[in-house]
Amino acid sequence: MQLFAFGINHQTAPLSIREQVAFHAESMEQALRDLVGHRTVKEAAILSTCNRTEIYCNTEDPTQAVQWLADFHHLTSHNIEPYLYTLPQDQAVKHAFRVASGLDSMVLGEAQILGQMKQAVRTAEQAGTLGMLLHKLFQRTFSVAKEVRTSTEIGANSVSMAAAAVRLAGRIFSSIKEQNVLFIGAGEMIELCATHFAAQSPKHITVANRTPERARVLANRFNGTAISLNELPDYLAAQDIIITSTASPLPILGKGMVERAIKARKHRPMFMVDLAVPRDIEVEVSELDDVFLYTVDDLSHVVQDGLDSRQTAVTQAEAIIDTSVDNFMHWMETRELVPTIRGLRDHAERYRRHELDRAMRLLASGENPAQVLEHLSRGLTNKFLHIPTHALNHTDSEDREELVTLLSRLYSLHKE
Repeated sequence: MQLFAFGINHQTAPLSIREQVAFHAESMEQALRDLVGHRTVKEAAILSTCNRTEIYCNTEDPTQAVQWLADFHHLTSHNIEPYLYTLPQDQAVKHAFRVASGLDSMVLGEAQILGQMKQAVRTAEQAGTLGMLLHKLFQRTFSVAKEVRTSTEIGANSVSMAAAAVRLAGRIFSSIKEQNVLFIGAGEMIELCATHFAAQSPKHITVANRTPERARVLANRFNGTAISLNELPDYLAAQDIIITSTASPLPILGKGMVERAIKARKHRPMFMVDLAVPRDIEVEVSELDDVFLYTVDDLSHVVQDGLDSRQTAVTQAEAIIDTSVDNFMHWMETRELVPTIRGLRDHAERYRRHELDRAMRLLASGENPAQVLEHLSRGLTNKFLHIPTHALNHTDSEDREELVTLLSRLYSLHKE
């Protein structure tokens, strides 16, 4: 079993690179099957979020798995290699534990990544690409994450992306109570943002989504209005704050649409936060006057506030993770021994059956049971000791001492 993890994240790659290797939910299962279709990859799971794209796999040739990532996204290897981290065996295990525990997130201790990781595992299960090794890895990963979150204060004082968006909006507008807020999307991130902004009692909330029913459900929670994405051009000019996070492969808000909205607003400022990867808002929108556009990377400076107060919790969490990595690697090592152990047992079983069959024949012919048992025990003892005794008698003198030490350890022998 060769466990291997590789990918890019917010620490190694800018948003412009991350969005090029992001996987869309509707194509994830096919991507997994395509990857495992390679002869060298036996199992695979893909974690793709706004901050990271990571692949966990059981593979004999990691280089081919890395090449697959570039090929799948129609990139050359040198496009992504400068940003890529590759993690074999215990490094992959530790990374998975740290990611699920929120130690590798832009927001230290944030809990959303755990849900995203669980969804990645469910998708791999549905695609049929999750085998024994990855199943055990993620099972242990979720257990470690739970222990870290219940045994430490890693999540205390953390500033979420949603809270950071509210804080940034407060720098643009003196009061959010007088502003109209538009949310584009209806997923978990938008729901978190809507909850945080609703707590500030904005003037009005509008939710736009490709599926109107989902938009309606979320809008009703906050006494807002639900619209379809096709209606955005008609509603955009009335919005002061726009938060977007969808799974669209192409931008939803283009420079032209936003430019027309700004003119209709008579150049009143518009605050926009794009939490999607790939981006929902065209990069050129940031060039417009009176538009304050922030991406997930821009929010990283805000969410680092309060980091010092969590360092003790980080130390505790790392200790839990290190111990858990050792335990998991021990499990992997014991799995590697299974064929050897099975071979030993099969070898011994053949001896047992041979001697037992012989004893049964002797008993059937009327032999003394006590003598039969004596022959049985002697026969088994001789067979079990034949191989190590033969090895001792035919080993070169330079290897004999090492073999004696090994056999003494195996059979708990003590020199008189």
